[in-house]
Amino acid sequence: MIIEPMAADLDLDEVEVALLRAAVGDYAAEAAVLLLANDGYWPALLGVAGMVTVETEAVGGQLWARIEWAELDAALADGRLPASREELGVLRVAASLADGRPVDLADVAVTLDRRTLGLVLAALAHAAGTHEHRAPVPNGSDVRLEPLFRWPTRH
Repeated sequence: MIIEPMAADLDLDEVEVALLRAAVGDYAAEAAVLLLANDGYWPALLGVAGMVTVETEAVGGQLWARIEWAELDAALADGRLPASREELGVLRVAASLADGRPVDLADVAVTLDRRTLGLVLAALAHAAGTHEHRAPVPNGSDVRLEPLFRWPTRH
């Protein structure tokens, strides 16, 4: 029997890396993970609430993780995910990016402060692939453009 690790028992950095590892290649899923990780509030709380499933690769032992978005409404309803309106706005945007859940951007935008608005803008730019956009140059080749909106530097 293989016993998978519980997200709540892992170092937060390990969980974030495992979530990102599972999202790589899907810009919207990557954006959702980066939004939650950069915000800093949700990764630990989602793990403690049992909303993050972690699996270990059979070969190499790398951790992969996913957020159980299907359980989000129940976790919010039963109080496992206490949050302010602003924190919920960030979570709603992440859930929309990762799981296609509808979000009222007008409703969310008014709840965000400058920092979280910057994170949401970076997430939207990432989901759109602006970190991979290229532009032609006169010699016939192209150059990579800067992302439309950058993620903040984490300390």
